[in-house]
Amino acid sequence: MPKGAGKTIAQNKKAYHDYFVEETYEAGIVLQGTEIKSIRGGRVNLKDSYAQIKNGEVFLVGMHISPYEQGNRYNHDPERTRKLLLHKKEISKLIGETKVAGYSLVPLKLYLKNGFAKLLIGLAKGKKNYDKREDLKKKEAKREIERAFRGRQKM
Repeated sequence: MPKGAGKTIAQNKKAYHDYFVEETYEAGIVLQGTEIKSIRGGRVNLKDSYAQIKNGEVFLVGMHISPYEQGNRYNHDPERTRKLLLHKKEISKLIGETKVAGYSLVPLKLYLKNGFAKLLIGLAKGKKNYDKREDLKKKEAKREIERAFRGRQKM
């Protein structure tokens, strides 16, 4: 997590299961009025969302921000495409990396930093089914080892 990162609002835990995350970038998000209030209330879902590059700009597609309850007519579309704020050098690097076969931009975490909503996006490569099974085996073996050590320490 980047330095100075504050309260975590939402995490995409499935991303680490489905992808090998190679690099991470911190991006700001262009939001409408009631969206930040819903985010502060924790009414966000990053599942099935992704970032894509169009015309030299990065956009977040599929992130669900629930409408703000007191927002009445000023409410927003929950599934709208939102622009991400990155430096030009970062965007040009991402353009080069995503043209390589198999790389995607995946949102990993949404958090508040100094009052602003920030999104941690990862440059990721998709895992195959056998990679996922291998990771689950490693995780299970690690749990077994920890259980064995805990049992020994109690005696």
